Amino acid sequence: MPINASTQALLAGLERSRPVLVTGATGYVAGQLIRRLLEEGLTVHAAVRDPGNSERLTALMALGERLPGELRVFASDLLKQGSYAQAMAGCGVVFHTASPFVVSVLDPERDLVRPAVEGTRNVLEEANRQTSVERVVLTSSCAAIYSDNADALDTPRGCFDESVWNTTASLEHQAYSHSKTLAEQTAWQIAEQQSRWRLVVINPSLVLGPAISDDTRGESFSLMTQLCDGTLRIGAPDYGMGVVDVRDVAEAHLAAGFLPTANGRHLVAGHSSSFIELGRALRRHAGPQYAIPARQLPKWLVWLAGPLANKAVTRKVVARNVGHPFVFDNTRSREQLGLIYRPLETTLHDMFDQLEASGRLS
Repeated sequence: MPINASTQALLAGLERSRPVLVTGATGYVAGQLIRRLLEEGLTVHAAVRDPGNSERLTALMALGERLPGELRVFASDLLKQGSYAQAMAGCGVVFHTASPFVVSVLDPERDLVRPAVEGTRNVLEEANRQTSVERVVLTSSCAAIYSDNADALDTPRGCFDESVWNTTASLEHQAYSHSKTLAEQTAWQIAEQQSRWRLVVINPSLVLGPAISDDTRGESFSLMTQLCDGTLRIGAPDYGMGVVDVRDVAEAHLAAGFLPTANGRHLVAGHSSSFIELGRALRRHAGPQYAIPARQLPKWLVWLAGPLANKAVTRKVVARNVGHPFVFDNTRSREQLGLIYRPLETTLHDMFDQLEASGRLS
């Protein structure tokens, strides 16, 4: 059961008379969120860059055809002011999931910060103009809480929770974290300047699990593929990370959008793991034909070779993450949103099975 009984009871009476908007509707998290909204019988306004790209919309349209809710698709550009006006018209809740999730980029300011911050500003300023909007749910990230696992050592409680803000990221170090921090700060600034709608924020850790489409791409699928296709056959580092199932993230958004008491930030992470732990868990499920890493690479080797393999994996990143666990407290997401996190093995097995069945690991 993804949410507890009391939360289920509260959601049973959710407002269905007005549509809801989901930005970045063809995204990984958005897909599972839209599935849940349609299952609940809601009318979903799906904002996408190109409604004419039928291939990108195939999975969403299939959901709209088989589930009780209604799906409507709208064209919107994250960086174009006013482009969400039509999609947001009449909506009571706005789920802003659109934001780039890319680790290695050529120009962090152009490719990460600008779309994250300006996109958030454009969506929330449109919410200010649309009198029907009562709540905005922002998909932020744990990256807005921390840059590196070692940052937990400097927190008041020695762990990551909603009270912690990222103060160590920059364009030069963990640029993705920098972009997510600035975007969420922008959202709170806009929200605090008005009183009509409420901002509720979801801060997920690394999102894994099955997508609504076998063709879904992105960093999560790249990581899983590299763990299974032999890329890391010689071993994987003890690089700590938080992990959460994409379906649990969707439930978190649903609760954030409709629970009367939902407010503030929510660290959404089910498990503390690492690259090597993920590999070992996958080995127990996959067949022997997959070269999944079982050996833990020594930190000195990762420190030496990491920057050569991936420019985003700097020696500072290695020093502050390899050998450092992801230490967190998800009490608020469990108590305020009613989340019951799926077992890590369920998440990994379901994602692996989807990749294998679709031929992406061959």
